[in-house]
Amino acid sequence: MKLPVIVALGLAALTSAGDAQDDIHIREATKAEAEAFSERAFAGPPGRKTYACFVRRYDADHLARHPKQKVAAMKLLMTAEYDNEVKELRYSFRLGFKYRHRSGDFDSSGSCNHVVFEDNGNEVRFGCGVDCEGGSIGVALSKDDKSAIVRLARVRVWQNNKPDDDAEESLVAGADDGIFRLDRTESRDCASLVTDRGELAALRRK
Repeated sequence: MKLPVIVALGLAALTSAGDAQDDIHIREATKAEAEAFSERAFAGPPGRKTYACFVRRYDADHLARHPKQKVAAMKLLMTAEYDNEVKELRYSFRLGFKYRHRSGDFDSSGSCNHVVFEDNGNEVRFGCGVDCEGGSIGVALSKDDKSAIVRLARVRVWQNNKPDDDAEESLVAGADDGIFRLDRTESRDCASLVTDRGELAALRRK
């Protein structure tokens, strides 16, 4: 993913969080910054294929305090996989969620890279995007690395793992849907986001 695309993804994610600035400086992370952040995200140096799962189910008390929040539950699966052709790690995301007042499971997915938000204390994030102008998410970590902070403005989603035009819509940030704090958990807890049987079996063994 080229730098201009990464910057656009990062800007969209930052704006959605409600802390946009008139002069936002975003750059591609250096190799050292990217490696350090990846070790934090995956709780150690990523192997040939490594997962990190983050989950949040919002309870009645939280939803009562955030009446405009549309999302009732969310899962994020981050994947680092070594690409033999280019001899480096590739990163991707899968996002799943349930609406508060709608039935069904919704999901999205795309590729990621590392960006640094220099006006936010040099915070490193994954800048992740969905193909064909499908929107983006930004993924940062809490200071203790136990939670992922997901920021979004708009991201294309599909219902019940049906990536076709008829099932396509978007999750759009609102007053209470721009930032989500998800807790780190076992990789197998994100198994519902995986459809490939071989990958699913591997994930469940983690």
